[in-house]
Amino acid sequence: MQLFPCLLFVLFAFHASVVQAKIQPNIIFILTDDQGYGDLGRHGHPLLKTPHIDRLYDESVRLDNFYVSPSCSPTRAALMTGMHEFRNGVTHTRAPREHLRNDATLLPQILKTAGYTTAHIGKWHLGWNGEYHPHRRGFDWTLQGAKHFDPKLTIYKNDQRPTHVQGKGFREDLYFDHAMSFIKQAGDQPFFLYLATYSPHTPLLAPEKYIEHYRGKCTDEEATYLGMIENIDFNVGRLLSFLQEQNIDQDTIIVFMNDNGVTVGLDLYNADMRGSKCTIWEGGSRAMSFWRWPGMWKPKTVTALTAHLDVLPTLCELADAEIPTTLQPQLEGFSLTPLLSSEKPIAWHNDRLLYQHVGRWPSGMAVQHKHAMAGVRQGNYLLLKSRPCDDPECTVEVLGMQCRTLRSIEEGGTRANYTKNNGQFHWGVSPRGTWVLYDTKKDPECQNDLSTAQPQRVQSMAESYDRWWDDVYPSMVEHGGENQLTEVLKEKKKNKKILP
Repeated sequence: MQLFPCLLFVLFAFHASVVQAKIQPNIIFILTDDQGYGDLGRHGHPLLKTPHIDRLYDESVRLDNFYVSPSCSPTRAALMTGMHEFRNGVTHTRAPREHLRNDATLLPQILKTAGYTTAHIGKWHLGWNGEYHPHRRGFDWTLQGAKHFDPKLTIYKNDQRPTHVQGKGFREDLYFDHAMSFIKQAGDQPFFLYLATYSPHTPLLAPEKYIEHYRGKCTDEEATYLGMIENIDFNVGRLLSFLQEQNIDQDTIIVFMNDNGVTVGLDLYNADMRGSKCTIWEGGSRAMSFWRWPGMWKPKTVTALTAHLDVLPTLCELADAEIPTTLQPQLEGFSLTPLLSSEKPIAWHNDRLLYQHVGRWPSGMAVQHKHAMAGVRQGNYLLLKSRPCDDPECTVEVLGMQCRTLRSIEEGGTRANYTKNNGQFHWGVSPRGTWVLYDTKKDPECQNDLSTAQPQRVQSMAESYDRWWDDVYPSMVEHGGENQLTEVLKEKKKNKKILP
């Protein structure tokens, strides 16, 4: 009889541990717009001060071989679906090819089935109109408004009519204010907050107090760009303090990422990488990816090849949200939980292949651009073709911009998007008719072509790319990846010569 109280205690402790294990974490996913991998103090930036994101870095699992798409909407489509953006028809950042097909199953929809309340704040860029709007895609609460200062904010809550609030102050400050308000309103219900800043995307503007100490050390444009990032850092600090004040810091996962390669800050610093946003080089798609869960994951750096495709399956597993059976075979990413939780380096999908393409071709010209600005990744290797297409009709002023830029570089030009004088390096053109191969771990500047020394690897990766393209192309076309872009219609109205 004396053992009975002890037995009760053991049973109670066991029950408590099981309950504790089933607690669903809150999830805050922060995505910045056009901030480069190198735009961070911890990544060696010579001017930028980011003490709060540096703290996040120090307290996180850091995925240091992590890749997104080379531009904005494609990255967001992959994050929300766990599938390559082309498979969902997102091949551009301009309407309608930036619309994420409205029959796709999105991350917040899955999390809601596990009891999460969901919110989206800021940039969406996957279609604001009608059924494409985030409040129709699984978000209970959506806030939009892009003006830098004193924006008029539109808030959607469930199926209620939207409300309009006149904001006062800087846009990102207001975003974080409303983020904290949403978290308070969530109460004891687990929440998923997708906070997507517009900063530091152009047009550039920020409160002067964040800009002034960079003036004179770089161009005014670059100083404003850095000021926008410093403002994000300030708000990350506010959020970290808020979570502690609310006593939910230990229960909350924070994921911090950027959406593509660097833009305005390219000539200042690029962490020794070649390439910018909208290029296929290393710097075009390498991203910071910090995952913080105090008490659960020990800070460390992970070098396995990881990607935006892995976010959905990871967050669903952490949230104990069941991915629909029909969707599971379509996912192209893997759960990162073994990497996040393991205290020692582990083998994890070492043979995976990632397929990348800048896209953005003129509508109806996907086939001609199959090998234009295309790449394959495996481990630390990057196989790529950085070339304009070979179709002389791809000359449209707006829609043929990528190929036009590469042709100017091939002809000896030095100026290109995001760089005044380093176009030959960051937008370099690879030899015609062949792939080039680099070990980006040893050679982030992509100067030592290994294709001649490793022909079997080149052949294997190139053949896998061709199989992937043949597989994804029909789905891409079916879901709008070749739809006529808005700019084409505008140009036709002006009676200018334009491709169909």
